[in-house]
Amino acid sequence: MKRDCLRINEFTKEELLSIIDRALELKTLVKKGECPPLLKGKTLAMIFEKASTRTRVSFDMAMNHFGGHSLILDQQSSQLGRGETVADTARVLSGYVDAIMFRTFSHSSVQELAKNATVPVINGLCDSFHPCQIATDLTTLKEYHTDLENMTVSYVGDGNNMTHSWMTAAALLGFTLKIATPEGYGVGAQIKAELSNASIHYFTDPKEAVAGCDAINTDTWFSMGQEVSDEKRNAFTPFQVNADLLKLAKENALVLHCLPAHRGEEITDDVMDGPQSVVFTQAENRTYAQMAILEKLILTDEQSHESGVLI
Repeated sequence: MKRDCLRINEFTKEELLSIIDRALELKTLVKKGECPPLLKGKTLAMIFEKASTRTRVSFDMAMNHFGGHSLILDQQSSQLGRGETVADTARVLSGYVDAIMFRTFSHSSVQELAKNATVPVINGLCDSFHPCQIATDLTTLKEYHTDLENMTVSYVGDGNNMTHSWMTAAALLGFTLKIATPEGYGVGAQIKAELSNASIHYFTDPKEAVAGCDAINTDTWFSMGQEVSDEKRNAFTPFQVNADLLKLAKENALVLHCLPAHRGEEITDDVMDGPQSVVFTQAENRTYAQMAILEKLILTDEQSHESGVLI
């Protein structure tokens, strides 16, 4: 039976930790020019309903490093833009490729694709979750010797797909997550209820949220497709990750941002380019985290078909 990656908790705790370790191992192999062509002859279809830089390039390079190939589809160059259903697209692509990555708006769309595809489906981003990014963020923290199961992470900003992904990871791995959002911009009641047993704490004061944390993470205040308004910008101004806020975290706390950043809004230049920032290592690590996910999904799917049993 095929495996998908629509949310990070589609993996077990042990599987996720293994993916993180494998990502760092693959990074070393790629840097040495010794990466094995494990996906030679395999093809990944990448469907983009949202514009992309890191997702597009990192998945393409992930397949390239493994000796595989990727195809890029968007609404302008595919029948999705002319009304073909997601379900029909899933069935068609399943006959051509070995896996599908979908970067879209609605989580229901990626669920529909996965339901109808017979090959593994990866959520490259949707409005609700960003599993590949959270796998990357955890890989980056592990690379900088952070104890993933016992750390405290502060998320400062909007209650968006990245916040949801951090919440899901905290529930899976057991670390403490402190979320600071302005009034009216917090996470939804449904996911709060779903993950109510996790060590997740909610604040409207960012200073309280970052106090003593091991890492601070933020994201743009205006997600792709959202209206840019002065009202929202004013509400978020006190939530800027700047030098004064960073001083409240642990002395060696790391700063993350999934990019693209609106410098001078959610994060200042001196913090983003400062010694505690791992933002650009984080961006590079998208390739290696996704390599580990692709390897697990495609090769597991292939092995399960060959053996006729669920792996």
